[in-house]
Amino acid sequence: MAKEKMVTAITSMKEDFAQWYTDVVKKAELIDYSSIRGCMILRPNGYAIWENIRNELDRRFKATGVENVYMPMFIPESLLQKEKDHVEGFAPEVAWVTHGGGEKLQERMCVRPTSETLFCDLYSNIVQSYRDLPKLYNQWCSVVRWEKTTRPFLRSMEFLWQEGHTAHATAEEAEERTIQMLNVYADFCEQVLAIPMIKGKKTDKEKFAGAHSTYTIEALMHDGKALQSGTSHNFGDGFAQAFGIQYTDKENKLQYVHQTSWGMSTRIIGAVIMVHGDDSGLVLPPRIAPTQVMVIPIAQKKPGVLEKASELKERLSAVCRAGLDDSDKTPGWKFSEYEMRGIPVRVEIGPKDIEAGQCILARRDTGEKITVALDSIEDEVTRLLDTIQADMLARAAAHRDKHTYTAKSMEELGRIANETPGFIKAMWCGDEECENKIKEEYSVTSRCMPFEQEEIDDKCVCCGKKAKTMVYWGKAY
Repeated sequence: MAKEKMVTAITSMKEDFAQWYTDVVKKAELIDYSSIRGCMILRPNGYAIWENIRNELDRRFKATGVENVYMPMFIPESLLQKEKDHVEGFAPEVAWVTHGGGEKLQERMCVRPTSETLFCDLYSNIVQSYRDLPKLYNQWCSVVRWEKTTRPFLRSMEFLWQEGHTAHATAEEAEERTIQMLNVYADFCEQVLAIPMIKGKKTDKEKFAGAHSTYTIEALMHDGKALQSGTSHNFGDGFAQAFGIQYTDKENKLQYVHQTSWGMSTRIIGAVIMVHGDDSGLVLPPRIAPTQVMVIPIAQKKPGVLEKASELKERLSAVCRAGLDDSDKTPGWKFSEYEMRGIPVRVEIGPKDIEAGQCILARRDTGEKITVALDSIEDEVTRLLDTIQADMLARAAAHRDKHTYTAKSMEELGRIANETPGFIKAMWCGDEECENKIKEEYSVTSRCMPFEQEEIDDKCVCCGKKAKTMVYWGKAY
């Protein structure tokens, strides 16, 4: 009965995907709404997922030579104005501070929407010679963007992220770092989050304000919409010229540095929810789950049951992140609760199991139950977590492939977009007019020009002129 109540408390995906998503983030206690519009409170369950993401990404960044720094959260208006395209791109989303301590400021300051200008200001002071390069910095922080409509994780006024900012001696080095960090993101998403990504370049219309080029990883959600999951930007020397970031090269000549910027935010948690979740709630990939295994004693008041459950939890803690629920709630309630919270494996142990020298492992992703010997519990759980991780990636890849279509005409593109949402591969002439027309007519945007190109046709899907590139199109969050 308890399980039925739990499950019906979550709207089914088919009935209303948006409501299902809201139900999951609330009922799994990932977030709570704050009294400030569009700002979310990350509760322990949600923040623990972010901590795991942060720790794993941070380790990968450092393996490429990146160092962490922390920059101020306020940016003077004069500093923001230095790069014209950049400030124009962010102007509608900027939050301004006009007073301090009751007095009007001589110069208003914005709460950082991103920190390019601050890093540029720093680099202009600390880079003098080729010996000072490269500078490979990253910061973990929050940023503020004054969004009109917000959704937990996907789009909020303030969110947590990391932003990497690097400075290099040559254009080649900057491009190499831009692609390198995109690959770090894609590998992380695949190996840790079990989410396969499409890697590619953004069109000029969709690239970051002030960037020379923007690269992206795009994921497909369960409802057929795309989610931009991480971006890496090559700035060329545009910011360097605006901020006067120059160095003396080996020939004693002054040169401008070439810069990159790359970021991933808490919106990736939204991707985890929407790629893997089901009508019972969250389904967390083992490598990112704060608790990977939950031990649940059955008939725990009977002699020896709690002791054995506690012993199992201690043994499992040596090989994974394990928990024990010894509360007086019913086993049925506990099953539903941890199902909804997405814990990958449940261990059930009762008097009969102890007598038989076994326990039951229940998989969250498939619901399958397996009986295993207590003697080999560590090996069995380790193996099962690896299997679940691999199976979740395979299912996500199969779903993406099943919902990836090709279109050779506008009619075909429109029909797919309206009837069977997903990624739509179609050829493009490179003209922004065609890109705008596709967006206006079918509410789909260019997601990326993938590195892995295919020639679906020799004509642009929109105007029929000679095609230059294949593009992934889709409706997006």
